[in-house]
Amino acid sequence: MEGEPFGKGRVKEMILRCLAAEGTLFFSPHALKEMEKDGITIDEARSVLRSGVVEGHDLIRGTWRYRVRRTMNCVVVAFDSETLTIVVTAWRKE
Repeated sequence: MEGEPFGKGRVKEMILRCLAAEGTLFFSPHALKEMEKDGITIDEARSVLRSGVVEGHDLIRGTWRYRVRRTMNCVVVAFDSETLTIVVTAWRKE
């Protein structure tokens, strides 16, 4: 997306917009598989995105990915547009 990588505030703003139904939050098949492995529910992942801290970003295979952490959970998102947030993966730290 144009303008990437985004700052932490912008990332949080875009995530919250999608969580507020002003856009779409999409869970990739890979994310759902990894969440199931670690016992993370969709509601729990949404909670991490809502109240977690944006920690940073990485460029992976041409896509900027942003890490959001809350307690022991981390959710990684990417943006397809201003109103489409894609959950790429998630994990629970032991």
